[in-house]
Amino acid sequence: MKQKKYCASLLSLFLTICLLLTSCSSPSIPTNANTAFQNFTRNLFEQDVVSTTIGLHYTLQNPESYGIEEIPITYGSFDVNEAVSYAAIENCRAVLDKFSYNTLSKENQITYDVLSSYLATSKKGIPYALYEEPLSPVTGIQAQLPVLLAEYQFFSSKDIATYLALLKTTPEYFDSLIQFEQKKSDAGLFMADYTVDSILEQCNAFLAMGNENYLLSTFEERLSQMKDLTEKQKQHYIAQNQEILSECILPAYEQLVSALTTLKGSGKNTKGLCNLPDGKNYYAYLVSRDTGSSDSVETIQKRIYTQISSDLIDMQTIAANNPALSKETATNYHISPSAIIQNLERTIKDTFPKPANVTTEIKYVPKALEPYLSPAFYMIPSIDNTSENVIYINQAHTMEDMRLFTTLAHEGYPGHLYQTTYYASTNPDPLRNLLNFSGYVEGWATYAEMCSYYLSSLEKAHATLLQKNSSILLGLYSAADIGIHYDNWNLTQTIQFFSSYGIKDENTIREIYELIISDPANYLKYYVGYLEILDLKKEIQKKKKDKFSQKQFHKSILDIGPAPFEVIKKWL
Repeated sequence: MKQKKYCASLLSLFLTICLLLTSCSSPSIPTNANTAFQNFTRNLFEQDVVSTTIGLHYTLQNPESYGIEEIPITYGSFDVNEAVSYAAIENCRAVLDKFSYNTLSKENQITYDVLSSYLATSKKGIPYALYEEPLSPVTGIQAQLPVLLAEYQFFSSKDIATYLALLKTTPEYFDSLIQFEQKKSDAGLFMADYTVDSILEQCNAFLAMGNENYLLSTFEERLSQMKDLTEKQKQHYIAQNQEILSECILPAYEQLVSALTTLKGSGKNTKGLCNLPDGKNYYAYLVSRDTGSSDSVETIQKRIYTQISSDLIDMQTIAANNPALSKETATNYHISPSAIIQNLERTIKDTFPKPANVTTEIKYVPKALEPYLSPAFYMIPSIDNTSENVIYINQAHTMEDMRLFTTLAHEGYPGHLYQTTYYASTNPDPLRNLLNFSGYVEGWATYAEMCSYYLSSLEKAHATLLQKNSSILLGLYSAADIGIHYDNWNLTQTIQFFSSYGIKDENTIREIYELIISDPANYLKYYVGYLEILDLKKEIQKKKKDKFSQKQFHKSILDIGPAPFEVIKKWL
């Protein structure tokens, strides 16, 4: 999982950018078309990056270098205006169309294609604004916001002042969130009761920390690293932070708890999205947006089952030819996470382009939030300082050696950290960093995870057996996602589906069912993204035969950067 560094959950980034593009205007026409295009995309970047304080802070360490002097004090808002959003997209589209595509450089043509696709997808999503859910058990604002605040770095006393001013606006931000959830409820689109219960549990756990709240301890830790502050100044800031936590942050969470408790019961749909008005079309849009695939849901569904069947056959063949494998342990990586990262960084050099020269710090999720956060996630660095990177590990999720190894491959090398820092080293258009293509990003990380089995010390047969098993499990979750949200499976049908593949624990299946209900298409962005990359690799292998190079294939994918797969296919 790649942790978003800013609350793009403000109805997702596409709505944020749409609302900001209203100020797009025709560029003055310099003699150089590429200069004009870069001025245009730079303008879009600067408009969007200043829309939220957290977005700006996590995107740019030194906003002044981009001519941004005034830092906004806002989390953003959940206000949605369809007419404004449509006008914004059409306005930006009109400006984009003024550029002569054939006069642009290859890099600018790729950016043009990416932005064009992004605008088209955004336009399709505008009618579904109220279907979006900024609160969810894993990726919701109530879970992400404290982590984002805890990781908010102080480079100067100005950063501290901005941070504290932002905290004071938390009640206003949560008010906007609550109003949005009320609108969802009024439209019959509010979440199921069991999802509410999970979110309430998280909020109450945060509130119960009291004086042990990690927003206090992490704040003091960050201050301790500020060499130009006197002890008196530090104590002054600490007192301010304590006061704001007590008077602003905690009351905002209490306010959210109260509102959700009141709204509980108004979510009548406890099944898949297809049971909502126009829910099936919304799900199809969601799959397209989050996977980056141009295929229909039906085609994706067939591709998933094909891969599951293929992996099952491979597993059966390997097991039959290697009966002793079932008695073997996974591996013996009894080393630290940092050592695993270093080992992976060394190992990938034969089949992947040279990694960027960066550092990686392993941190651990605060104990109070362990039950509610992912097993691990990578914190994306600012685009003007990608040399310092952080991976969080959640110690509540016990991972045996091989699972830790593949998880760190997903988050680190050759996964998120590697892809992010490598792409940054190509000096891409800054706008590309704001356009979210989770199918590419999570698909690449899943592909990296699958590759990592063969980078381990395991025998090839053993590595293949474990990799196929991992692929099958993710495939089953993805198939169930489509079954629940598109084909209207109920819990009984979901249990029957998993049972047919040997997964029979009904409590586990119920948890999977409820997780899929609360976060539709989540598994698909990992698995379908992975399958898209896998299919591209097979296609290039077939075309180039013995001239195929894994390293060159990986370089081509990485050089294009995050994009819809149609764009990647065009430029590969």
